[in-house]
Amino acid sequence: MYDEHYGLTGQPFQLTPDPKFWFETATHRKAMAYLGYGLAQGEGFIVITGDIGAGKTTLVGHLMDTIDHQRLNAIKLVSTAIEADDLLRIVATELHVDPAGLTKAELLTAIERGLHAVARTGKRTLLIVDEAQALPVSALEELRMLSNFQAGGHALLQIVLLGQPEFRDRLHGSERLEQLRQRVIAIHHLDPMEESEVSDYLAHRLSVVGWTGNPDFADDAFAAFYAGSAGVPRRLNLLAGRVMLYAALEDLTVIDAAVVRSVQRDLEGDLPTLATDTGKGAVAAVAPAESTAQPAPTVEAPRTDPATEDRIAALEARVELQDKALRRVLTLLVDWVESDTDKPEYAPIRGVAAWHDAA
Repeated sequence: MYDEHYGLTGQPFQLTPDPKFWFETATHRKAMAYLGYGLAQGEGFIVITGDIGAGKTTLVGHLMDTIDHQRLNAIKLVSTAIEADDLLRIVATELHVDPAGLTKAELLTAIERGLHAVARTGKRTLLIVDEAQALPVSALEELRMLSNFQAGGHALLQIVLLGQPEFRDRLHGSERLEQLRQRVIAIHHLDPMEESEVSDYLAHRLSVVGWTGNPDFADDAFAAFYAGSAGVPRRLNLLAGRVMLYAALEDLTVIDAAVVRSVQRDLEGDLPTLATDTGKGAVAAVAPAESTAQPAPTVEAPRTDPATEDRIAALEARVELQDKALRRVLTLLVDWVESDTDKPEYAPIRGVAAWHDAA
């Protein structure tokens, strides 16, 4: 809805990863450098870790868009706690090998033949496994065994593992993964973006969908965006999308820190875990009184506690704001339905608009 209000060709802050919105923060630039180095080696494992929402999947999408598909046969798997045998069957299927009815020994032989078939076309195979932290040790060991397949002294398979931070800890702390650890040739952890990168990040995503400076952003808005998201891309997208919706409902042409903080408080009420994750606006638990024989606090205690009263007041204010927003949405929908004019079609704008000129 806000995209139509501001004449955009799409939603710039959708949560679904889309490589066209790729923005190279400092940490993503380092990740691509490590990937480039690792791919140049043509063997072993490359490990990329990052917190939830750090941009690992977007990184993979960008990698898939930039690699030379004439030289690499890229296979992408998303791990969901796949057991070793099932993992092998998925790999075989991606190599156009029918795994039905094959024993494990036959399956490994068939996978090796599939890798050789790819090599005969002048390509080598790159296996990208997302959510690697969910793989059991047995599955990781099978991947290590697959990385041993060679032809003419060159590896037939190279593997990229992407996972959450616990995968890196597990990789370094498990004795059972020592042999795999010795085959890791490049490793990088995706950190949140810096506060100084937030304005360019927002401008880039908006410019991809034809933004020309409306709405504009006050200088203090970016610090508020950073404070509300901790620099994590997915959290920033969630917050920015809700801010844009609020701005459209209120017909704002300038978004400042007060607007961002207001929407952030609203989000924290809807999604309490967001407040906990970002470290902002978390509601502190009321400390219990001295131990008594009472099994539970009395009804009167919450009503006299200042923190509880503030929370109730905030909830009442949020309900009023949501009611106002709903009425605004219904009004816009009615206007749109009753309108006789054709809806404009916007052609996508390639590239990045001049953010500093617009700001």
